[in-house]
Amino acid sequence: MRVLAITLALMASTLATPAALAAPPDYGLPGSYPVAYSDVTAVAGGRSVPARVHYPATAAGVNQPVATGRFPAIAFGHGFFQATSKYTSTNTHLASWGFVVVVPTTQGGLSPSHSAFADDLNTGLTWLVAQDGTAGSRFQNHVTTTALGASGHSMGGGAAVLAAARNPKITAISTYAAAETNPSAKAAAATLKAPAQFLAGSQDTITPVGEHQQPMFAAKAPSKQLRTVTGGFHCGFMDSSGLFCDNGSVTRAAQLAAAKRVLTSWFRYHLAGDAAARDFVWGQPARTDAAVTFEGTE
Repeated sequence: MRVLAITLALMASTLATPAALAAPPDYGLPGSYPVAYSDVTAVAGGRSVPARVHYPATAAGVNQPVATGRFPAIAFGHGFFQATSKYTSTNTHLASWGFVVVVPTTQGGLSPSHSAFADDLNTGLTWLVAQDGTAGSRFQNHVTTTALGASGHSMGGGAAVLAAARNPKITAISTYAAAETNPSAKAAAATLKAPAQFLAGSQDTITPVGEHQQPMFAAKAPSKQLRTVTGGFHCGFMDSSGLFCDNGSVTRAAQLAAAKRVLTSWFRYHLAGDAAARDFVWGQPARTDAAVTFEGTE
């Protein structure tokens, strides 16, 4: 009887352990890192760019020590005439999953330069790469200098496309409701080498998917994706509405949760080498997502 009991216990343990280990991560929930931020001036290539950096930390707060390890870096661009604070939940979410996110606070007026904004995003990334090797820097030995991403919303999404087209060191891009820019983000998309993902809202009336993100997606060579939030709206990618905003048939909370899940899994797979994220980028969970339609070529 004792032998039988031991055998049954071992079988139960064997059956339970793989199931526990196989539990997939939910990239829509906050990651495991506390998040801190630091306001900086990124200086590189003759440019001086004020920015806020959100990063994985030992404790939440301002100017806290960076968590142990090196982390991929992402530059995030705000939308037209929108405060960078409207994207805090997205950028802190990325940081909680192990990314250093630099957010330039430039080009916030009524006459922004899209080209300069793209250069500002690249300046932020270049500065972070340099900080990894700068003695005494908060980010010394904390940046994965070969894993750089670009992101942003609306105008900032278009500028992210321009930035990636100009910077071969950018290895992945994902945008929210990317807008056509001057110079053309659609034309720049055709030259992109890095994997690119374009997130859209099906009810966006400001940068409609058929006029903005779809042409960028069509122009881009693989690897590429167009992911559309069903019922999503342009300002649903922000934490709160502002000027020039619209509405959709999903709540802001639901849209942000879906967008963060898609955005984070993309960068976790392409920048962080997270094998568990692949299914949520290219597998059945991505292709059958009830909230976000899938179109893409790996």
